[in-house]
Amino acid sequence: MDKIMNILIADDNNEIREIVRVLLESEGYNVIEAVDGEDAVNQVDESIDLIILDIMMPIKSGFRACIEIREKTSAPVLFLTAKTQDSDKYMAFSSGSDDYLSKPFSYTELVSRVKALLRRYYVYRGKEQVAPADTIHVNELTINTATKEVLIDTREIILTEIEYKILLLMANHRKKIFSAQNLYESVWEEPYFYSCNNTVMVHIRNLRSKLENDPQNPRYIKTVWGKGYRIE
Repeated sequence: MDKIMNILIADDNNEIREIVRVLLESEGYNVIEAVDGEDAVNQVDESIDLIILDIMMPIKSGFRACIEIREKTSAPVLFLTAKTQDSDKYMAFSSGSDDYLSKPFSYTELVSRVKALLRRYYVYRGKEQVAPADTIHVNELTINTATKEVLIDTREIILTEIEYKILLLMANHRKKIFSAQNLYESVWEEPYFYSCNNTVMVHIRNLRSKLENDPQNPRYIKTVWGKGYRIE
């Protein structure tokens, strides 16, 4: 990527913001700071390539901010927080985040997560390079792999890059059953651990909530009990 990436860091702790800013600027990123969740939402626009959010912030929590940010952009969101319970991670992914890193964090791990999220975003959203035009149809669902646009009939469905990648993988291999491990290792490109199963389940649930009229009786992403998921 030739352009300088813009990263928004939202945390009410001045010291954390400064540490993250200095670290990411040393890697060549341009860093914009927000002091709380509402400030983060207000600053997000199409120029922002990645958002880093704390959870516990005044005025508007990271969870609430992430939900509102998802209405404005599909850029990746990374939660960087001291809250480490599984329920917090579940809420983070449910609100639309792409990744989660606990404080205190390793500088090396933060940089590697940022680079991985940006790489996936640009590859799978196609912001710099557009693939040859192609479409995939599943009933009323259309996936345009050139523009990364997803439609049901004529209504555009806004997906995160992780959601898009899950949908594209399964739509390209219709009738194939994907276990949680298959999906995690293919989409996140990281080793699978049992705890990752919850992450996959949350993203499948979010996808269904966007694609289905009745998520409890899905037409597109079916559950094969005891085995995984498939698109028929």
